[in-house]
Amino acid sequence: MTPAAAKACLAPLQSAMANFAEAPVRSCLKAVFSHNADIQLGHPFGRLCGPEALYDTAYAPLFAALPDLERREMIVMAGTTPEGQDWVGIMGNYMGSFLAPWLDIPPTGHLIHMRFHEFYRLEEGKVTEMQAIWDIPEVMVQANAWPMAPQLGAFLSTPAPMTQDGLNLSGDGEAAMKRVVAMLTDLCRHPAEGGPEIMQLESHWHPRFNWYGPTGIGTARGIAGFRHWHQIPFLRGMPDRKLDAMGDLMSHWIAEGEYVCETGWPNMRLTLSGDGWMGLPPLGQEVLMRSLDFWRVEDGLIRENWVLVDLLDIYRQVGIDIFARLAEFNKARPGGSITLTNGITS
Repeated sequence: MTPAAAKACLAPLQSAMANFAEAPVRSCLKAVFSHNADIQLGHPFGRLCGPEALYDTAYAPLFAALPDLERREMIVMAGTTPEGQDWVGIMGNYMGSFLAPWLDIPPTGHLIHMRFHEFYRLEEGKVTEMQAIWDIPEVMVQANAWPMAPQLGAFLSTPAPMTQDGLNLSGDGEAAMKRVVAMLTDLCRHPAEGGPEIMQLESHWHPRFNWYGPTGIGTARGIAGFRHWHQIPFLRGMPDRKLDAMGDLMSHWIAEGEYVCETGWPNMRLTLSGDGWMGLPPLGQEVLMRSLDFWRVEDGLIRENWVLVDLLDIYRQVGIDIFARLAEFNKARPGGSITLTNGITS
């Protein structure tokens, strides 16, 4: 399937979700998805089967909390993986007025944003598999209901690519793919093969690159920001990280033009052997990580990297119930929905 044909399969659903309403979204999900599609969502939604379960479990509660829900896409890319699978990867934000509780997160009455990375595998024109992470912690922060350790990086509504071309991608992505794979290969050489210099960050990353991490880690600018606000605590806590193609680890890679994306469910194995990452102690426990990423290459170097990790699932694996903590932190706050008048009548 060509990238254009793959994108065309999802276009009706994307159009319906831009200005969300139940009937057209349900109809498009049923038309676009196989009836028994394997749907894997981040914690707490988990694994679902088919489009009806996807709507009822994930979208219906979100739409109830954000009754003017809209979906704003910033990157849409498609391609065939080295294994011969056709995938579409989409990055953007769900946005809307937060007027009713969602996942026990108290409403704010204000516009909120939640980044999503969603990947769809297509067979004979139908979605047969979906892997997606929603940045639910991003909503917790905006609701002043944060139950975890403070993040080191900056908090912001993640922007679209600087080049503003994320919705019109085309072309051979081989060179961009080689750059990203080489970067990851060098990252994994430390610490087993040498000190931090062996990762050769300067040879892969643009001097002014932005690393847009998940809420809980945050955004970093340049190599210094990347090291201080993400890499140092990450490697101190889990120096033995291992990527891809190891038994139950598997990633799906596609590239278009200067863009690369990857989804893995899971795609990294790590041991929490050190202290200092996300407030987690050195438990000596192995965890599996789901990471869904997009990269943009500029002049042969990585200029932007959008990263979502299912951090809530990491906490789940080590026995920490983030949603129970959320309820404890916010039990004294008023519950229920918020009603806003039109500003004219009282």
